[in-house]
Amino acid sequence: MPRRRQSVHLGSGSDGTEDSDSSAEREQTNSSESDGNMPKRTRLTRASLRLSQSSQDTPDVKRIGDHDESPPLTPTGNAPSSESELDISSPNASHDESVAKDPALRDSDKDLSHRPKRRRCHETYNFNMKCPTPGCNSLGHLTGKHERHFAVSGCPLYHNLSADECKVKATTREKHEEESKVQEESNRHATRHQAPTSKQTRYKEQVTEMRKGRNSGLPKEQKEKYMEHRQSHGNTREPLLENITSEYDLELFRKAQARASEDLKTPQEKLRIQGQITEGSNMIKTIMFGRYELDTWYHSPYPEEYARLGRLYVCEFCLKYMKSQTILRRHMAKCVWKHPPGDEVYRKGAISVFEVDGKKNKIYCQNLCLLAKLFLDHKTLYYDVEPFLFYVMTEADNTGCHLVGYFSKEKNSFLNYNVSCILTMPQYMRQGFGKMLIDFSYLLSKVEEKVGSPERPLSDLGLISYRSYWKEVLLRYMYNFQGKEISIKEISQETAVNPVDIVSTLQSLQMLKYWKGKHLVLKRQDLIDEWKAKETKRGSNNKTIDPSSLKWTPPKGT
Repeated sequence: MPRRRQSVHLGSGSDGTEDSDSSAEREQTNSSESDGNMPKRTRLTRASLRLSQSSQDTPDVKRIGDHDESPPLTPTGNAPSSESELDISSPNASHDESVAKDPALRDSDKDLSHRPKRRRCHETYNFNMKCPTPGCNSLGHLTGKHERHFAVSGCPLYHNLSADECKVKATTREKHEEESKVQEESNRHATRHQAPTSKQTRYKEQVTEMRKGRNSGLPKEQKEKYMEHRQSHGNTREPLLENITSEYDLELFRKAQARASEDLKTPQEKLRIQGQITEGSNMIKTIMFGRYELDTWYHSPYPEEYARLGRLYVCEFCLKYMKSQTILRRHMAKCVWKHPPGDEVYRKGAISVFEVDGKKNKIYCQNLCLLAKLFLDHKTLYYDVEPFLFYVMTEADNTGCHLVGYFSKEKNSFLNYNVSCILTMPQYMRQGFGKMLIDFSYLLSKVEEKVGSPERPLSDLGLISYRSYWKEVLLRYMYNFQGKEISIKEISQETAVNPVDIVSTLQSLQMLKYWKGKHLVLKRQDLIDEWKAKETKRGSNNKTIDPSSLKWTPPKGT
């Protein structure tokens, strides 16, 4: 009588399912037991076979500890296969090594060769919570307004200053700014060509006197001191700037440096300086999304038990978020979703757009908003998704429809906003998909016979994308226009672009002039020729929306 199988089980995921390899292993065990009596078996997976084989070939290699975090990236930027992350050791190691030598079992590992390797996208920020300058303790700030800094631009030590000196300089600058404001207030009602006051004249003479000796050469001792500083610190410190120019010009330079360090702070650094994000706080740093590992840009209000992990695992089809690679792998084995819910309203080639109702698919839309907040700064909508429609763009292959980006719009917008929120996933940026999403939103406005505009405020990347789209639309209209008189109202009706956006774009292109009490639109042939040359260079591979592929009727109310 064959012995009863003894298995080493892993903990089940959040959905209570077992490992996806368990069914295949049971069939292998049953077939082998029918051939004859064998010693006590243990549960084998591809990961354990690979690890046992590698331990036999290279016994001195240190084994990675059991954990759910994904492995470090290789120098090429790719990570190993996800199934190799599980270190499942069996009680009978010698039996595992003998099985690993079997060519039939060893060939089972080749089934993973068709899977694409994981890629890492957008490494944007360092989360080490300390200044990169050697010897700096991250205390103080070049502006003198903050107690800590996390970048070289705000490091007092890099600028050869101390934290106390920065505070003193900040106090002095504030006093000068207050005096300047008082002076401006007193001179506000003065005439434009008023002669300079005696105080202004004395100040000008002092500046001239200070600048007289700025071109004189440095003494030999100071040159040796500067060279020694450069040799000892290299590029980790700013060169000594004293006595190179006048004190007045040096102070102006320091003031500009402090102002620049305030403006150059990243969103994460601003939150950390303000104390909203501290080391170990709930800030998701990376997400595993399909075959990509994405660095996040902003904070998103995921539940605390997930946000404190630092790394989140998201199903790229249903957008469910999980805590570990093991749970994600089990979920993917049973997830039946291969495309977003809702109606497919557009398809051309591999590109599809799905219309998802926030009222009918509330969980999916909430997860989509939480995911989008990781890459958007001005987004405030997370859970109240019922009044919105979501248009999700995907790219299809043999594994399913992969999320490219989306935009949302209100079902009933009193201000005729055709976009409330728009996002292109980081791995698809700079490939023309953002312009396709914008073009699709205006295509829906044309079908509705309305004039649309995006909801403000726009993010930095969104503003760049929209300005580029408006410019392209106007130049294409100018290229095809054959009349003599042109009307902004006609352009708006033809393109569904708001007249305000048209005027702002024409002004930025210097195509709108005011002459003899009238506004004239100038047809700049140089800009049109430049746009046409770019269009010709792009050819037919340019990503555009085909109106004939749209199968959509405007929704009737909510």
